[in-house]
Amino acid sequence: MSTPVYKRVLLKLSGEALMGEQRYGIDPKVAQALAYKIKTIYEMNVEVAIVVGGGNIWRGFQASTSGMDRSTADYMGMLATVFNALALQDSLERIGVVTRVMTAIQMHQVAEPYIRRRAIRHLEKGRVVILAGGSGNPYFTTDTTAALRSMEINADIIIMQKNEVDGVYDADPRNNPNARKFEELSYMDAINMGLRVMDVTALSLCMENKMPIIVLNLDDGNFEKAMLGHKIGTLVR
Repeated sequence: MSTPVYKRVLLKLSGEALMGEQRYGIDPKVAQALAYKIKTIYEMNVEVAIVVGGGNIWRGFQASTSGMDRSTADYMGMLATVFNALALQDSLERIGVVTRVMTAIQMHQVAEPYIRRRAIRHLEKGRVVILAGGSGNPYFTTDTTAALRSMEINADIIIMQKNEVDGVYDADPRNNPNARKFEELSYMDAINMGLRVMDVTALSLCMENKMPIIVLNLDDGNFEKAMLGHKIGTLVR
C-alpha cells in the first residue's frame, strides 16, 4: 500500500451520515458500513479523530425558531451527538478498531471528558478518537467544533463528509444538472460565494489558522484516495 500523505486527520461526519434511508435516527447497517470505511484509514496508520453532528436526531437551531430557548435547544443537540458517537464507537470496535469517545459535556459513565493532551495521546497510541458534545457551548455548530478541534490536536487536514455530493458545487447538483464542481477553492471564495462548505465561523477559523479542508463523500474509496494524495472532492485552502 502506498504511504499516506497525511499523518493525522479530523473527519467531520454529519449526523445524517448515520441515518441512511430513514427519516430519523441511526441505521445500524449504515453505521457499520461507515465504520469499515474508517477502518481502511486506520489500517493505513493514519491517526483519525472524528467530530460527529446530531442532525439525524435533533436540530437545535430549527427548534429555537419555533420558540424554544436557543441555549436549551443547542444543549439538546450536543446530547444528540453523543448518541451518534456511541453508535459509531460500537460499530468500530466490533470490527477491531480501538476507539475512545470524548465529550465536551462531562458524562463519565459513557465517555471521557475532552482534554486536549489526552486526546492527542490517544491518537499517538493508535486509537480513533470520537469527539462528541460539540464545543460544549451553545450558538456554535459542530462545523465550528471540527475547525477548533482540528487545530487543538494539530491535525494535518479536515475531511468534510457530504451526503450525495462528491464536492462543492456552485449549485445543488441534485436539482441542477448544469451545476459546476470546484476542484479547489480559497477560503474567501467559499465565504463570499455562500458555498455550503462549513458555516462562516468555522471557515473563518480555518482561514485564520491555514487549516486545509477536503470536501467529499466517502463512497468508492474516496477517503482512502484522499489520504494517498489523489485529487478527490474539493480542496479548500
